[in-house]
Amino acid sequence: MTSETADGWRRPGPTPEQQRVDLYAGLAATALALFSLTLAHSTGSFLLGPPPSGLEQILWTVAVPLPLICRRRYPTVTALLISAAFIGSQVRAVPEWQLSQWALFAAIFTLGAWGRDRRLSRRVRVGVIVAMFVWLAISYGINLGSLPPDAFADAVGPVPPILAAIVTGVLINVLFFGFAYFFGETAWVAARRQHEVAEQAEALRRSQAEARENAVVGERVRIARELHDVVAHHVSVMGVQAAACRRVFDKDPDKARTALTAIEESARTAVDELRRMLGVLRARDSEPDAPQQVAGIAQVEAVVTRAREAGLEATLGVYGDPTPLPESVSQAVYRVVQEAVTNVLKHATGARLLDVRIRYLAQEVEIEVTDDGRGSRAPNADGLGLIGMRERVATHGGELEVGPRAGGGWRVRVRFPLPVPAGRVT
Repeated sequence: MTSETADGWRRPGPTPEQQRVDLYAGLAATALALFSLTLAHSTGSFLLGPPPSGLEQILWTVAVPLPLICRRRYPTVTALLISAAFIGSQVRAVPEWQLSQWALFAAIFTLGAWGRDRRLSRRVRVGVIVAMFVWLAISYGINLGSLPPDAFADAVGPVPPILAAIVTGVLINVLFFGFAYFFGETAWVAARRQHEVAEQAEALRRSQAEARENAVVGERVRIARELHDVVAHHVSVMGVQAAACRRVFDKDPDKARTALTAIEESARTAVDELRRMLGVLRARDSEPDAPQQVAGIAQVEAVVTRAREAGLEATLGVYGDPTPLPESVSQAVYRVVQEAVTNVLKHATGARLLDVRIRYLAQEVEIEVTDDGRGSRAPNADGLGLIGMRERVATHGGELEVGPRAGGGWRVRVRFPLPVPAGRVT
């Protein structure tokens, strides 16, 4: 069973443990009411008039608090039963009324806190309260007519005694029922807010889980990109050198030896870069023992040298005033040049010339890699190399141009924006 509001929120019904608590509390209240009835007989406090028979008193005393055993499971029925039994016990002048009053308070409060239909809950509570005030008026009318003449003989206040008694009774009942209604509404609002907080906490937990998942995916993509850049380049260089070594192995042992030396150096460099990358990954959860050297723009010349050793006429040109680059931009420049040179070695048919240019401009650094390879090499949008270049360039807000040159060959051009030095107005 659930409670429903206009905006669709449905309060969960009582748990089995709460139902057991209600059962024990209702039985305890019934036992206390019977004990209160015994004390009333012992003191002779029959304020409502001559009481009925003992059995009837017991029945009415039990009938008022006993429905509390299911107050949260059936709050509307409980409130109606207790209200009817309370008025009936008052009509029959049952001397036990202290515990009965608190049972009535608990019933009205519970209906406000657990009522399944909010509109019906309000109407039933208002109806019960109105019925109680009607009964209060009737009881005043009955009791005031039977008062002895000297009932207020000792009254000395400025307010007429009968009026004072009525105002006192009405004021007490207004506070009694007002608090029962108010606290019931407050409990329901508190439950709703607790539900909203729980929903927000769950949404935050899902968001954090999604962020962690995205971070894992991003890390995997970064690792894949780094592995591709490291392995593809050096394996491509080693493949070219191995092919050259095979062709000249018998005719020119010196050239074969040079090629084998280049293969050895490329393999060693690849292993070093892999170790560096794995060292960074292992140090993610703890501080590394020593700072890891990150490949950057300063190592571009080594890439060109390896291309030259692979048989290309490779040149490197640096134009403009070299500007210190952020480490991430410097690494991106190195990886872009490395990937472009790898593509020349792998895909450029008949390529002899390789030209790498780095231009330091006013607000950006431009990298251009061109070759004179023959044939059409349409860029593969799904290739890991091109995807990696695009990701690196996009990360730094740069621009990437990949395509054939008008005079033949291929061009890769990248522009990375440079941070504006402090104090310089652009």
